[in-house]
Amino acid sequence: MDNWMEQPLSVLMVSTSYPQSLADWRGLFIRHLADALSRRKNINLRIWAPAGEHHHSASFVTTIREAAWLSKLMASGGIAHLYRSGGLRSVAEPIALMRFLYHAYRRLSPDTTIYHINWIQNALPLPNDEKPALISVLGTDLQLLRLPLMKPMLRSIFRQRRTAICPNAEWMVPVLQNAFEDCAVIQHVPFGIDPSWYELKRTRDCPKNVDWIVVTRLTKNKLGHLFDWCEPVFSGNQRRLNLFGPMQETVSLPKWIQYHGPTTPSDLKTRWFPSACGLITLSQHAEGRPQVMLEAMAAGLPIVASGIPAHQNMISHNQTGWICNTPSEFLKG
Repeated sequence: MDNWMEQPLSVLMVSTSYPQSLADWRGLFIRHLADALSRRKNINLRIWAPAGEHHHSASFVTTIREAAWLSKLMASGGIAHLYRSGGLRSVAEPIALMRFLYHAYRRLSPDTTIYHINWIQNALPLPNDEKPALISVLGTDLQLLRLPLMKPMLRSIFRQRRTAICPNAEWMVPVLQNAFEDCAVIQHVPFGIDPSWYELKRTRDCPKNVDWIVVTRLTKNKLGHLFDWCEPVFSGNQRRLNLFGPMQETVSLPKWIQYHGPTTPSDLKTRWFPSACGLITLSQHAEGRPQVMLEAMAAGLPIVASGIPAHQNMISHNQTGWICNTPSEFLKG
């Protein structure tokens, strides 16, 4: 065992999302995680994910065909989004992903010491090679656990190896313990953010003509009550509500919303976070630990958020932000 620990770990990181560059918002936290692992001298990191810029000591092991398919999957919003959308692709794409992973795991297993798998469903095609696995979990993963036979199939996979399941938010720990505590270690491991968000200089005096911002994927659940609750505050008012993010569902936007489309971290840092009066998120989605909220808090932005578990876990009401569950509570914020 001691000799095994002295050898460099050959880590296979698996993810269905990965940014093309640091300016790409999609899966940027996976890039940061991969970079952190790559800086460890005792780790040899190989990445199975859509192609993108990476640390010089890491290597991509995705084939050209796999990378092209993963890029299309990421552009369509990912497996969880397709599943929620319904239709033929909600069945066909998960099956295709499992086939790609099945062959990739068996191709790469001989040179792998430990699997680092992002999203719990991606562990389903693991081979019975007894090699340990660390699995990160987001809030959307818990929705997929409701699928028939998902839990029993995962339990069978976990029993074949030492397994650590690492949710990025504390509120998910009891749910995962209830499902897998007898066959895996459940350990809360929050994702961090780039230190540059803490260094951001903000304009402390908000003028009366203020800009508030919303950064989210545009889906019904991610938007939540945003339009209804915000209309009395922003419609026909000097205040402006600026909405950023990709349109992933057909959503009709009110005329008083300033919609800017997808954004980048650099644009938020240089243009919006320094002068915005605050960040609003009224999501009803199964959030894990929203990165944009962490970045906003690090930059010193006030936050008004819906009272879902992920937000309540991050914000102390009326101290580090404002939690609201009704329109009247929102207006008080």
